[in-house]
Amino acid sequence: MPEERVLIAGAGPVGLVAAARLVRQGIPVTVLEAGSALGTESRASTFHPPTLDMLHELGAADPLRAQGLEAPEVQYRSKAEGLIAQFDFRDIGDLTAHPYRVQTEQSKLTRILLEQLERDPNFEIEFGSALEGMEQDETGVRVTLRRGEDRQIRTGRFLIGADGARSATRRAANIEFEGFTWPERFLVLSTPFDFKDVIPDLVSVNYVADPQHWHFLLRIPHLWRVMFPIGPDTSDDTALDPAFGQSLMARVVPGITHYEIVHTTLYRVHQRVAKQFRVGRVFLAGDAAHINNPLGGMGMNGGIHDAINLSDRLAQVWAGQAGENSLDLYDRQRRTVTMESVQTQTIQNKRDLEAADPAAQAEFRDRLRATSADPAKTREFLKRISMVASLHRAAALN
Repeated sequence: MPEERVLIAGAGPVGLVAAARLVRQGIPVTVLEAGSALGTESRASTFHPPTLDMLHELGAADPLRAQGLEAPEVQYRSKAEGLIAQFDFRDIGDLTAHPYRVQTEQSKLTRILLEQLERDPNFEIEFGSALEGMEQDETGVRVTLRRGEDRQIRTGRFLIGADGARSATRRAANIEFEGFTWPERFLVLSTPFDFKDVIPDLVSVNYVADPQHWHFLLRIPHLWRVMFPIGPDTSDDTALDPAFGQSLMARVVPGITHYEIVHTTLYRVHQRVAKQFRVGRVFLAGDAAHINNPLGGMGMNGGIHDAINLSDRLAQVWAGQAGENSLDLYDRQRRTVTMESVQTQTIQNKRDLEAADPAAQAEFRDRLRATSADPAKTREFLKRISMVASLHRAAALN
């Protein structure tokens, strides 16, 4: 018989949110993390309003705010014309207790959650445990783990794969990862230089359109992150060369050069969604289930929304309040909104910023200006970019 617990592959923000939600409802959880410790990479850094509402229920929103930066406003700009439109999440303050984004690295959240979880007897975590295989039957799952030179077997009633874009859980479950890879890579440079000192009325989140040199400027505590697209004709070695990075930074503000760069990341960008989010007792969440370009900050947030939806459904089944067939609703709700909202929105964000055709550029500018001038349109726009709308859409799917 399988052990009476839920196994979670991956100790990133999605896996630990799922663990926190489950143990709060009295369900034993084992998190299996391939790495030797929590990740420290400078990756996702945006937490949207409804995500903060969810984290508040887990006791994590306030400590996250204390280590982050509140960003209630978002700007859309163009290199040619400057500010196009500005939006303020406080205009949907009746829909959320947190009408702002919190800007800080995802590694802050995982440490907050782990510190809380380690005090709960229903929680355990095993570092250095890489999932190599999985079997399931009508009673539970059996996973094979590699721990150094050893192989171990763990069992549980359910398995949540929150183990990232290269998910071993997804591969073990033979689930296709449908979609495409953009020809461009994204280069992210972090600098302590304060762009607010030289760009009038700049806010903490800014998308800057240009047919050749679009970029975004995102402020986190003590640093600004600047992201540029890197075309396929530029090699990785060239893109990572400090002189090349400086040449891109020199285009952000005319006349300013020689920035201090404290962190550089180059990565490929994908738009992919798993063909299924559930196969029997195995579930995918977060990057294991869907990946997208980072424009809009929807990847990690969507993963946290996955984790909350799935954990609550598992808790109902665990308590005998719902049958296992009800778990199909997780796939229906979260996969549908991923396809309809997250993928659609992030693809449109990229196309708007890089539009080369003058008509497309004008349509983007006119659409934003018309939206910002109309309170009803502004409200719907804020609901969409904050991901409130996608949660409402998921809840309507039964």
